[in-house]
Amino acid sequence: MSLAFVFPGQGSQSLGMGADLATAFASAREVFQEVDDALGQSLFRIMQEGPEDVLTLTENAQPALMAVSLAVTRTLEREFGVAIERAAFVAGHSLGEYSALAAAGALTLSDAARLLKLRGQAMQRAVPVGDGAMASLIGKNTDVALAEAAAAAGAEIGVCVVANDNNMGNVVISGGKAAVDRAIEKAESLGARAIRLNVSAPFHCPLMQAAADEMAAALAEATLIAPRAPLVANVTARPVHDPELIRQQLVQQVTGRVRWRETMDWMAGEGGVSRFAEAGSGKVLSGMIKRAVPDATATPLNTPADLEAFAKSL
Repeated sequence: MSLAFVFPGQGSQSLGMGADLATAFASAREVFQEVDDALGQSLFRIMQEGPEDVLTLTENAQPALMAVSLAVTRTLEREFGVAIERAAFVAGHSLGEYSALAAAGALTLSDAARLLKLRGQAMQRAVPVGDGAMASLIGKNTDVALAEAAAAAGAEIGVCVVANDNNMGNVVISGGKAAVDRAIEKAESLGARAIRLNVSAPFHCPLMQAAADEMAAALAEATLIAPRAPLVANVTARPVHDPELIRQQLVQQVTGRVRWRETMDWMAGEGGVSRFAEAGSGKVLSGMIKRAVPDATATPLNTPADLEAFAKSL
């Protein structure tokens, strides 16, 4: 049974995440301390005590989610002998790509934390609060073609694109507020239901170009080596192993589409993956995987009991 580790993105954070792991495992505590040291802040305390609006700030949520994911994979490796090489592939949803790369040894944990802190800050700086918007288009017949038609209507008056192709029935659009509002009207006329997302910036659209430029400069200075398991990239939905190509695609990802449905389809098809393990907070990706590739199994790994049961099942 071929395995892939997948790593969640923003929206999976919650107060108290990682607490059980930190209580149970020294390896998890080490991860959280390393991230705190790298950032020069008590991020783990914010993860436990909040306030929630501080945790959900993009610059905090991104490294915090990565920290929980790395606490999972490091604990699996050190406490249960489950190495990342057991996976045929790794993949992450948006910021989860940094988690995937750190878990696979391509980035150090400290560098991943600092890059994600900067990524969150750069994304927030790129567009003034209130100028951008994102919306999730949902419904049984909602697919990327419907979302592209809606985005095209919005693009008549401003920037509006498909940001996340998550799975059949869940596609996210992003852009300027007025353009997204028009796209929502079009999507609803085509039979979709639209939910405006509570986000501080319009991610994965051309309005993020200033953030992409900042990340290009930061990534140029970062040490990046070949991952121990190939990364299936957001922007191509295909595996990549070359560090320089990964570096380029991480920059493209800031403004580009997260091709998650295509990523799952490729891994379950050509990649031969039949089992997915979601390493980190929540179980959002596991739900997406079950809808995208119903024949595959998807297991969230975020508690000590989850890790023990997963290790025994291998």
